[in-house]
Amino acid sequence: MSSGFDLSTLFESKEKKKVSSVLTSKFSAPAIIFRWRMNSRNNLRGRRVLYARSQALGAGDSVFAAAQCRNYLTVDQCVACFDASVSKLVNCTSGNGAYVTFDNCFVRYEDFADFYNDPYVTEDGNNTPRVLCGTQSASRPTVFNQAVDELLLDIKNATPKASNLYFASTRKITGENVTVYATAQCAESINQDVCQNCMNKAYDRLTKDCLPSTEARFFDMGCFARYSNTSFFNDNQTMDFTNVLKGHSSKAAIIAAAIAGVVLIILVLVLWSLYRSWKKSKKTEQDTTNFEGAVHYNYKDLQRATDNFSQENILGKGGFGEVFKGVLDDNNVVAVKKLHVQHGGVKGEFENEVKLISNIHHRNLLRLLGWSIEGSDYLILVLEYMPNGSLDRFLWGSKRGTLNWNQRYEIIFGIARGLAHLHEELHIKILHRDIKSSNILLSDDFKPKIADFGLARFQPEDQSHVSTKFAGTLGYTAPEYARNGVLSEKVDTYSFGIVILEIVSGRRSTEVKSDSQSIDYLLENTWKLYEKKTHIRVIDETLNLNQHEQEHVMKIIEIALLCTQSPASIRPTMSEVVVMLQERKSLGTRQLTRPTFVNNRERRIYIRSSRPKDMQATQQTQSKRETTKEM
Repeated sequence: MSSGFDLSTLFESKEKKKVSSVLTSKFSAPAIIFRWRMNSRNNLRGRRVLYARSQALGAGDSVFAAAQCRNYLTVDQCVACFDASVSKLVNCTSGNGAYVTFDNCFVRYEDFADFYNDPYVTEDGNNTPRVLCGTQSASRPTVFNQAVDELLLDIKNATPKASNLYFASTRKITGENVTVYATAQCAESINQDVCQNCMNKAYDRLTKDCLPSTEARFFDMGCFARYSNTSFFNDNQTMDFTNVLKGHSSKAAIIAAAIAGVVLIILVLVLWSLYRSWKKSKKTEQDTTNFEGAVHYNYKDLQRATDNFSQENILGKGGFGEVFKGVLDDNNVVAVKKLHVQHGGVKGEFENEVKLISNIHHRNLLRLLGWSIEGSDYLILVLEYMPNGSLDRFLWGSKRGTLNWNQRYEIIFGIARGLAHLHEELHIKILHRDIKSSNILLSDDFKPKIADFGLARFQPEDQSHVSTKFAGTLGYTAPEYARNGVLSEKVDTYSFGIVILEIVSGRRSTEVKSDSQSIDYLLENTWKLYEKKTHIRVIDETLNLNQHEQEHVMKIIEIALLCTQSPASIRPTMSEVVVMLQERKSLGTRQLTRPTFVNNRERRIYIRSSRPKDMQATQQTQSKRETTKEM
């Protein structure tokens, strides 16, 4: 089976750089060359094998050799190819190793044995693979290329898995009486991974460099591959891909099945998520359609009214969403509160606010106009618009100093009336739980309205209080509620007392001192001044008050301190506060005691005094509450 190629010059010799004259003379010695040649030849013929390794010693040194023939050869053909190879190698006496290959075999010798397992170990780094393409092209290149590519791809995958790292097969060309023959072989001493890498190179070079040539060869120190449209091995020497590629196909099938399974799981999860979102949206719609007295607004109408909820229309931001100014189609101006459903608890607050205030109408309570939903993403409240925004802007914000005393008094009085309505004038008592300056909104004529009923809840008529988890804002919170979760209308009364002090002083309930980073508590400072009867110093310095107004303000401060008394039972009801404010009376026989407040940072309850030590000593029996109590 002639190859049709003269390969003697392809890898004519892989001459190495001289190591020493001794080594050169060693390899030049006919005795040692003859010895390893005969050892290898005897291994091939005597053992009837197609791969052999041998070692020869000379002058204390070793020579290592390997020879391998294609598996479709007979032993005699293999030995003949070996002899032809050696006849070329004997001319390579100027180096310490050589390599020669023919179509049917290769022979290599070195002065080291590492190349057995790693054929790419060389001293000069010269291990570039070679490709030899035929001179004739296929008559139908497209069909021929496809058939050869598929055949070489299968052989590339099969050879590392086959016994002896060898494979041979054929493939018929569709529509022609032509068969393509192909074979590949790796050096038997290397492992599957090295063989696979070599096969990958062979496949790439043959398909890219040689097609549509009708035959081609790939030569590398680790492997050999060849295809041709002319037979170069017997038909009965072909091998079956089925068993060899079964593992490969099974692995591919397993991977494909795994991918399909993952995709299926993801699809199911997506569909389930969409179903739950739809179900949640429908439930939200069903729940909200039960709101009595509240008008349902179309989401697109509100989107248009707020210019698609643009940043220019934002009135304020909170933990659960934003409030926008909106102009409806009838030119009515509204406040649109957009809540993000993904925040935990927001749906409960939304429903709570709608149900509580949809049927409540009072001049000092912000009116709920309606509601809307957008899928499962947004819940929207449509509220009465208050042009002047929140009270805190006028106390320490951008509008500070613009409120005179009469306006401040009317705001205090209006808040008191609003709370009295919630506590005592409805068929059921409503507790706001979050009274603070930022939740008091002002109309264009500075009339106050209590807003943000998200934390509000009912108090049953037959209960003096409700035990619940704390919710609200520290700095405004009554100590019994912050510490023990004891909730009653007196919690709102306490918060109202703090708001009075903020309105009078123009200061926040808690402030960080810039010089020491310590906390300054408005209630504590007010009580210290009250004990010294200098609480006139609490009054906002921007207020220009006459004597009569100063006296009035000092009475209001006393009412604020009364609202913050502990225990809660000695605080007045909001209806009593309304009367005191309206009649501008003093506290009468009521005696003020040191108030308690909650330390924001440490969550402790404090009761302090600024009285001289001798005065404190006379009251030790009454001052057990003066100690600091852990929250």
